[in-house]
Amino acid sequence: MKKKAIIFDLDNTLYAVDSIGEELFSVLFNLIACDDFPNTELQNIKRDIMQKPFQTVAAQYSFSKTILEKCITHLELLTYNGILSAFDDYKHVKKIEADKFLVTTGFTKLQQSKIKSLGITNDFKEIHIIDITKHFTTKKDVFADIILRHKYNVEDVLVVGDDVDSEIKAAQQLGIEALLYNKKTPKEINNSTKTISDFNELNFL
Repeated sequence: MKKKAIIFDLDNTLYAVDSIGEELFSVLFNLIACDDFPNTELQNIKRDIMQKPFQTVAAQYSFSKTILEKCITHLELLTYNGILSAFDDYKHVKKIEADKFLVTTGFTKLQQSKIKSLGITNDFKEIHIIDITKHFTTKKDVFADIILRHKYNVEDVLVVGDDVDSEIKAAQQLGIEALLYNKKTPKEINNSTKTISDFNELNFL
């Protein structure tokens, strides 16, 4: 079915976080190391920070209150000022005629700086940054609001992202079709979740 709107995630969906992660998060990783995590666990934390929202990782690994506060203070001011490149297949996204929305979770200044560096602002009808340090909105809330405000039917909308526990889950809870963008590494996924590895596979839209 032809879609009227497609909602995209940002991190690891439109570009690879690990392409800038070591540079971008060097101070953050040093702060986290002060919590004296075993080296193996610290490496897992670094990996997960490049794949999941920071607060999710902090809760999963039980960051101390002191370190958590220092990390959040740092991240609230952090921006990326380098050159950031989208995945090569992003060119197919630009050609899609459906309304396109960008919905991302993260710290406002940092997400804004990455979007600016990618040069993709004008590719989207709306851009939503969910900063849970400022409000308690979820991706599910934003998806529902987009559908309501633009008077889409649920079947007219598609969600594309890399995180089964975030945008994919939120879409499925609302009855929205979802595609897992699995660009780099295999992931354990629910058999009911459709998967793509290249945006050219959206050509049916």
